[in-house]
Formats: sequence, structure tokens, C-alpha cells
Amino acid sequence: MTRTTPPRPLDVEALFPELAGHRGTTTRLHPRPGSPTAVDSSVGGPLLWPVDEAWPVCTEAHKRGRGRRPSDIHRERRVLAEAWAREATTGPTDEERLLLEELERKHRVVGIGETDPIPMIGVAQLYRRDIPDLLAGPGDCDLLQVFWCPFDAHGKTGYGMSLDLRWRRSWDVGEVLESPPLPQVVGYAGYVAEPCVLSPEQVVTYPFAGLLPEELRERIYAREDAFEEEEEEEEEAEDRDGEAAEPPMYQYDLSIPPGWRAGGFASWHLTDAHIMKCSACATPMELLLTIDSSEWDGGSGSWQPLEERGLPPHRFATPTEVTVGRWGELNIFACPADPGHPHGHSIQ
Repeated sequence: MTRTTPPRPLDVEALFPELAGHRGTTTRLHPRPGSPTAVDSSVGGPLLWPVDEAWPVCTEAHKRGRGRRPSDIHRERRVLAEAWAREATTGPTDEERLLLEELERKHRVVGIGETDPIPMIGVAQLYRRDIPDLLAGPGDCDLLQVFWCPFDAHGKTGYGMSLDLRWRRSWDVGEVLESPPLPQVVGYAGYVAEPCVLSPEQVVTYPFAGLLPEELRERIYAREDAFEEEEEEEEEAEDRDGEAAEPPMYQYDLSIPPGWRAGGFASWHLTDAHIMKCSACATPMELLLTIDSSEWDGGSGSWQPLEERGLPPHRFATPTEVTVGRWGELNIFACPADPGHPHGHSIQ
């Protein structure tokens, strides 16, 4: 499986030569449905986890006794995929709709307390051999494994995420755990990933505009403001497809690609742009991993892989079925001074 990012609509360094000094790379992971194994980098696939090592659990105090069964969530997605593939205009049959109603039902777990340990969900594992821009882990660790609690009920607000990132040496793992524990119910279907294989691709990237030097940032903003004014004055201008032509924009087309990726620069489109600092040593942190709800959308369609040109976002842009917040992205940061320090994260 190969996924290829199209060339950018224009050469942004030709417009703003100073950007050459800020150029970086990021590795787009391009997760797509498949059957990964424990020795593969994957999203939602089996993890290389030692049979004699305790599985990560959440013991933070929060309600955890009501939600949907992971198996029901997976089955619901299969039913919907088969229905839309069979009949895109009408969707599920009446019989399938009744089944979907049952699969969407929430269940209670009797007798579980608010601090009883519940298994975290293994979201992804990444081997450094596969991902050029994956930051180094502690020592000679070569495998990053990402877990999260399947409930939005953490932190000061009581609505935050709980992450657990583990680095390990893959060659130290002997017998592998074949049937890891799963929570009986989850609070949010978006925490349950579908098994996906990866097709890593390294691409050029540039920082979020809000973190560029002020003079350069203002010139970029001025160019885009001028385009917006021109569009308002020339609304009748249409491209050959009969739709209003939209010029490439720095944020959506020229700097940071959408989708799951490792390394590069974080997007700050929801909050004010800022530098994440390590909670242990105050060193500015670097982007380790972005977990995105969508591989592309209407605003970032120029990044849609060449092999998938023409496919609509519905059904094709959400292969992992992971949803972060309100269709946002999770940026996870690591300390470059000491990869063993606590990770940071931001939802955008």
C-alpha cells in the first residue's frame, strides 16, 4: 500500500524565501484498514506486549460503569460500511437499522467503583525503523506504544483525556500477550480504533504561522487578507468545474498536513499558539505524534493522496474511526532533553 502526497499548489519558499530557514519534515502515517500484526507499526492493531507485564490501567476517580461495548462499536461500523458499499443512496435496510439501534445501546457494569482499575485501550504502536520523523525514546528504545482511557473524565475539568505512552526495546520482548484485556464498556466510541496498517511518507512542513517571526507572519497574513478581499469582489469568477476558485492558503495548503503524523510542527488552530514546555525541566518540547480525527476535509483537500483523488471524505477520510474531541486532533509532545520525562499534549 502506497499513499503519495500531491505537490503543493505553489512554492511557498518562492513567495517567502525566509521560510527556508524554518523548513522541517513530518512523516504522514496514512493509516488505512488492514490486518496488522504485533511486529508491525499500526493504529488499532495488536501490540508487542510481553505476556508477563501488567497491562496499563486507569485508576483515576471517575464514573466508568456505563457505556457501549467495544465489540458492538466494531460491529456497528461493519454493518454501516457494508450497507453504504451496497446501496449508497438508501443505506441500511430496515433489518439493519433495528440491529444498529441495538448495537448503539449503552450497558451498565454492575459493582464497579469509581477508582477500580479499567484496562486502557492500545491506540497505536510505532517502530522507529518505519517512521523517519519519530523522535528518539529513552536509551535505545525503538518502539512507542500509545494507550488511553476510554472515558472523557480526567483532569481539573473532569472532561479531559488520560494518556499513557510506553517506550520499549522490541528485541527484549519474548512471549507476546495474545489476548489483551479490554474495558467492558467505553464512554466514547471515538476512543475505539479500527485496525489499520500504515504507509509512512515523509513530507516537507513549516511552522504554524502564529509561531513564525512577526514580520514574516504579518506578510503571510497580508497576502491571504488580500486574497479574501479579491474573492469578495470577484465572486462571479469560477474555475472550470463551475465552482469558485480558492487560492492556496498557508495554514490549509502550504504548511502543516492533516491526518496522523509523527514529528514536525503542531497546529494551533483552536487555541493561541504557544511553546509547550517540559513539566520536569522547562525545556521547549517537540511534537512527537499527531492523532487526527480525519485524514483530510473540505479545507485541507489539497493534501488528499494521489491514490485517493476523487474519494469523498465520508467513509474514506476517517479510516481509523478515532475521534478526538469535537472532530479535532491530539498533539503529543516529548522533551528533547530527556525523552523519559513526562509527555505533554494539546487538543486542537
